[in-house]
Amino acid sequence: MADSVSDLIDRLHEEAQQDRPDEETPDVGIVMGSDSDLETMMTGGRRRGAYDAFVDELGFAEQTDYENPPAERFTFETYVTSAHRTPDLMTAYAETAEERGLEVIIAGAGGKSADLPNMTASIAYPLPVIGVPVQEKSVDSVIGMPTGAPLVAVDAGKSFNAALSAAQILARRHDEVRERLVSYHEGLREGVGDVSRRLHDEGTPAFRDGEQ
Repeated sequence: MADSVSDLIDRLHEEAQQDRPDEETPDVGIVMGSDSDLETMMTGGRRRGAYDAFVDELGFAEQTDYENPPAERFTFETYVTSAHRTPDLMTAYAETAEERGLEVIIAGAGGKSADLPNMTASIAYPLPVIGVPVQEKSVDSVIGMPTGAPLVAVDAGKSFNAALSAAQILARRHDEVRERLVSYHEGLREGVGDVSRRLHDEGTPAFRDGEQ
Protein backbone atom coordinates (compact mmCIF):
# COMPACT_ATOMS: atom_id res chain seq x y z
CA MET A 1 0.00 0.00 0.00
CA ALA A 2 1.33 3.44 -0.89
CA ASP A 3 2.22 5.53 2.14
CA SER A 4 0.02 8.41 1.03
CA VAL A 5 -3.02 6.16 0.76
CA SER A 6 -2.32 4.55 4.12
CA ASP A 7 -1.86 7.97 5.71
CA LEU A 8 -5.17 9.21 4.30
CA ILE A 9 -7.00 6.13 5.55
CA ASP A 10 -5.52 6.56 9.02
CA ARG A 11 -6.43 10.24 8.98
CA LEU A 12 -10.06 9.52 8.10
CA HIS A 13 -10.42 7.00 10.91
CA GLU A 14 -8.75 9.35 13.39
CA GLU A 15 -11.10 12.17 12.39
CA ALA A 16 -14.09 9.87 12.79
CA GLN A 17 -13.13 9.28 16.43
CA GLN A 18 -12.97 12.98 17.34
CA ASP A 19 -16.71 13.61 17.69
CA ARG A 20 -16.40 17.27 16.74
CA PRO A 21 -19.44 19.61 16.75
CA ASP A 22 -21.44 19.62 13.52
CA GLU A 23 -20.72 23.30 12.89
CA GLU A 24 -16.97 22.52 12.77
CA THR A 25 -17.08 19.60 10.34
CA PRO A 26 -17.62 19.53 6.57
CA ASP A 27 -21.30 19.30 5.65
CA VAL A 28 -20.72 17.94 2.14
CA GLY A 29 -18.06 15.59 0.87
CA ILE A 30 -17.06 15.72 -2.80
CA VAL A 31 -15.17 12.71 -4.11
CA MET A 32 -14.01 11.89 -7.62
CA GLY A 33 -12.29 8.98 -9.26
CA SER A 34 -9.38 10.99 -10.66
CA ASP A 35 -8.03 14.52 -10.63
CA SER A 36 -8.79 14.54 -14.36
CA ASP A 37 -12.44 14.81 -13.22
CA LEU A 38 -11.69 18.00 -11.29
CA GLU A 39 -12.76 20.48 -13.93
CA THR A 40 -16.16 18.86 -14.29
CA MET A 41 -16.67 18.08 -10.61
CA MET A 42 -15.62 21.42 -9.19
CA THR A 43 -15.61 24.33 -11.64
CA GLY A 44 -16.69 23.03 -14.94
CA GLY A 45 -15.05 25.27 -17.52
CA ARG A 46 -17.79 26.38 -19.88
CA ARG A 47 -20.33 24.71 -17.64
CA ARG A 48 -20.21 25.89 -14.03
CA GLY A 49 -19.50 23.22 -11.44
CA ALA A 50 -20.08 22.31 -7.80
CA TYR A 51 -17.41 24.70 -6.50
CA ASP A 52 -19.12 27.60 -8.28
CA ALA A 53 -22.49 26.64 -6.84
CA PHE A 54 -21.27 26.25 -3.27
CA VAL A 55 -18.88 29.21 -3.10
CA ASP A 56 -20.27 31.78 -5.53
CA GLU A 57 -23.99 31.16 -5.11
CA LEU A 58 -24.52 29.66 -1.66
CA GLY A 59 -21.71 31.10 0.45
CA PHE A 60 -20.09 27.80 1.45
CA ALA A 61 -16.33 27.44 1.96
CA GLU A 62 -13.95 24.59 1.19
CA GLN A 63 -12.63 22.98 4.37
CA THR A 64 -9.06 21.73 3.94
CA ASP A 65 -8.17 21.18 7.60
CA TYR A 66 -10.55 19.03 9.59
CA GLU A 67 -9.39 20.42 12.92
CA ASN A 68 -9.34 24.08 11.81
CA PRO A 69 -12.58 24.88 9.97
CA PRO A 70 -13.01 28.15 8.07
CA ALA A 71 -15.15 30.94 9.47
CA GLU A 72 -18.09 30.07 7.20
CA ARG A 73 -20.74 27.94 8.87
CA PHE A 74 -21.34 25.61 5.91
CA THR A 75 -18.46 23.84 4.24
CA PHE A 76 -17.45 21.07 1.85
CA GLU A 77 -14.32 18.97 1.40
CA THR A 78 -12.75 17.31 -1.65
CA TYR A 79 -10.92 14.02 -2.13
CA VAL A 80 -9.86 11.66 -4.93
CA THR A 81 -10.97 8.13 -4.00
CA SER A 82 -10.71 5.87 -7.03
CA ALA A 83 -12.99 2.82 -6.88
CA HIS A 84 -10.56 0.80 -9.01
CA ARG A 85 -7.11 2.03 -8.01
CA THR A 86 -7.71 2.80 -4.31
CA PRO A 87 -10.76 0.78 -3.24
CA ASP A 88 -9.44 0.77 0.33
CA LEU A 89 -9.41 4.58 0.43
CA MET A 90 -12.88 4.74 -1.13
CA THR A 91 -14.15 2.31 1.49
CA ALA A 92 -12.55 4.19 4.38
CA TYR A 93 -14.01 7.47 3.17
CA ALA A 94 -17.53 6.09 2.79
CA GLU A 95 -17.40 4.16 6.08
CA THR A 96 -16.29 7.17 8.11
CA ALA A 97 -18.28 9.89 6.34
CA GLU A 98 -21.21 10.04 8.74
CA GLU A 99 -19.05 9.84 11.87
CA ARG A 100 -16.92 12.67 10.48
CA GLY A 101 -20.02 14.88 10.33
CA LEU A 102 -20.90 14.76 6.64
CA GLU A 103 -24.59 14.99 5.81
CA VAL A 104 -24.37 14.20 2.09
CA ILE A 105 -21.74 13.07 -0.42
CA ILE A 106 -21.34 14.07 -4.06
CA ALA A 107 -19.44 11.39 -5.99
CA GLY A 108 -18.33 11.71 -9.59
CA ALA A 109 -16.59 9.36 -11.98
CA GLY A 110 -15.97 9.02 -15.70
CA GLY A 111 -15.50 6.25 -18.21
CA LYS A 112 -17.75 3.29 -18.91
CA SER A 113 -16.97 1.74 -15.52
CA ALA A 114 -17.87 4.73 -13.36
CA ASP A 115 -18.27 2.74 -10.17
CA LEU A 116 -17.27 5.29 -7.54
CA PRO A 117 -20.75 6.81 -6.98
CA ASN A 118 -22.39 3.38 -6.79
CA MET A 119 -19.87 1.85 -4.41
CA THR A 120 -19.71 4.95 -2.24
CA ALA A 121 -23.50 4.96 -1.95
CA SER A 122 -23.56 1.28 -0.99
CA ILE A 123 -20.90 1.63 1.69
CA ALA A 124 -22.03 4.98 3.11
CA TYR A 125 -25.71 3.92 3.31
CA PRO A 126 -27.95 5.38 4.72
CA LEU A 127 -26.03 8.63 4.13
CA PRO A 128 -27.39 10.15 0.88
CA VAL A 129 -25.05 10.14 -2.11
CA ILE A 130 -25.51 12.17 -5.29
CA GLY A 131 -23.82 10.69 -8.35
CA VAL A 132 -22.29 12.76 -11.13
CA PRO A 133 -21.47 10.98 -14.42
CA VAL A 134 -18.43 12.94 -15.62
CA GLN A 135 -19.06 11.91 -19.24
CA GLU A 136 -22.09 10.87 -21.28
CA LYS A 137 -20.73 7.32 -21.47
CA SER A 138 -20.71 7.19 -17.67
CA VAL A 139 -24.45 7.74 -17.23
CA ASP A 140 -25.59 4.12 -17.44
CA SER A 141 -22.92 3.00 -15.00
CA VAL A 142 -23.80 5.66 -12.43
CA ILE A 143 -27.59 5.27 -12.55
CA GLY A 144 -27.59 1.47 -12.86
CA MET A 145 -28.18 0.66 -9.21
CA PRO A 146 -30.37 -2.32 -8.29
CA THR A 147 -33.60 -2.02 -6.35
CA GLY A 148 -32.88 -1.45 -2.68
CA ALA A 149 -29.58 0.34 -3.32
CA PRO A 150 -30.55 4.01 -3.78
CA LEU A 151 -28.39 6.57 -5.53
CA VAL A 152 -29.60 10.00 -6.63
CA ALA A 153 -27.88 11.17 -9.82
CA VAL A 154 -27.70 14.22 -12.06
CA ASP A 155 -27.10 14.39 -15.80
CA ALA A 156 -23.62 14.03 -17.25
CA GLY A 157 -21.25 16.78 -16.17
CA LYS A 158 -23.77 18.72 -14.12
CA SER A 159 -21.99 18.88 -10.79
CA PHE A 160 -23.49 22.36 -10.29
CA ASN A 161 -26.91 20.72 -9.98
CA ALA A 162 -25.45 18.09 -7.67
CA ALA A 163 -24.31 20.86 -5.34
CA LEU A 164 -27.77 22.43 -5.38
CA SER A 165 -29.31 19.03 -4.62
CA ALA A 166 -26.90 18.55 -1.73
CA ALA A 167 -27.87 21.97 -0.40
CA GLN A 168 -31.55 21.00 -0.67
CA ILE A 169 -30.85 18.03 1.59
CA LEU A 170 -29.08 20.27 4.09
CA ALA A 171 -31.94 22.77 3.91
CA ARG A 172 -34.32 20.29 5.54
CA ARG A 173 -32.32 20.78 8.77
CA HIS A 174 -30.74 24.18 8.29
CA ASP A 175 -32.99 27.18 7.67
CA GLU A 176 -30.01 29.32 6.66
CA VAL A 177 -29.23 27.02 3.73
CA ARG A 178 -32.90 27.06 2.74
CA GLU A 179 -32.86 30.86 2.69
CA ARG A 180 -29.75 30.88 0.51
CA LEU A 181 -31.35 28.46 -1.95
CA VAL A 182 -34.50 30.55 -2.14
CA SER A 183 -32.43 33.70 -2.70
CA TYR A 184 -30.48 31.98 -5.48
CA HIS A 185 -33.70 30.86 -7.17
CA GLU A 186 -35.20 34.32 -6.91
CA GLY A 187 -32.10 35.68 -8.62
CA LEU A 188 -32.64 33.28 -11.51
CA ARG A 189 -36.29 34.28 -11.71
CA GLU A 190 -35.47 37.98 -11.80
CA GLY A 191 -32.83 37.34 -14.44
CA VAL A 192 -35.40 35.77 -16.75
CA GLY A 193 -37.78 38.65 -16.14
CA ASP A 194 -35.12 41.24 -16.95
CA VAL A 195 -34.17 39.49 -20.18
CA SER A 196 -37.80 39.06 -21.22
CA ARG A 197 -38.56 42.74 -20.64
CA ARG A 198 -35.49 43.90 -22.55
CA LEU A 199 -36.22 41.59 -25.47
CA HIS A 200 -39.79 42.81 -25.73
CA ASP A 201 -39.10 46.50 -25.16
CA GLU A 202 -35.99 46.78 -27.36
CA GLY A 203 -37.07 44.39 -30.11
CA THR A 204 -35.08 41.44 -31.40
CA PRO A 205 -32.43 43.26 -33.53
CA ALA A 206 -31.47 45.75 -30.79
CA PHE A 207 -31.50 43.07 -28.10
CA ARG A 208 -29.31 40.78 -30.18
CA ASP A 209 -26.83 43.60 -30.90
CA GLY A 210 -26.68 44.42 -27.20
CA GLU A 211 -25.81 40.83 -26.33
CA GLN A 212 -22.80 40.77 -28.67
